[in-house]
Amino acid sequence: MLAIKYRLTKQKDFDNVWQTGRSNFNEALGIKISKNKLAVSRFGFIVSAKISKKAVDRNQIKRRLRQVIKDSLKDIKPGYDVVIITQKAVVNKEYKEIKDLVLKGLSKLKLLK
Repeated sequence: MLAIKYRLTKQKDFDNVWQTGRSNFNEALGIKISKNKLAVSRFGFIVSAKISKKAVDRNQIKRRLRQVIKDSLKDIKPGYDVVIITQKAVVNKEYKEIKDLVLKGLSKLKLLK
């Protein structure tokens, strides 16, 4: 589980990232980032019912994304709010493929150390 200090929890934080953030999208994921004034980076995940009607599948995708972030936290620059938006193609991806897509997107946004 991702520690609470690394999570985006409030709607206003999501809205701020959505309105002011830079983005990078690929076939399975979209990543939007925005600077914050904190010493840590915070992450939020959006997996809509359009991705899968089954909550089990949506929750599994969120768990995989959280684990990717947790494993990569030491390599991610502090001071950013990050929202990861899933696309339909993420349902068929394995953990390693999701990890590669997330790290590639973060690297394109210059968020990796």
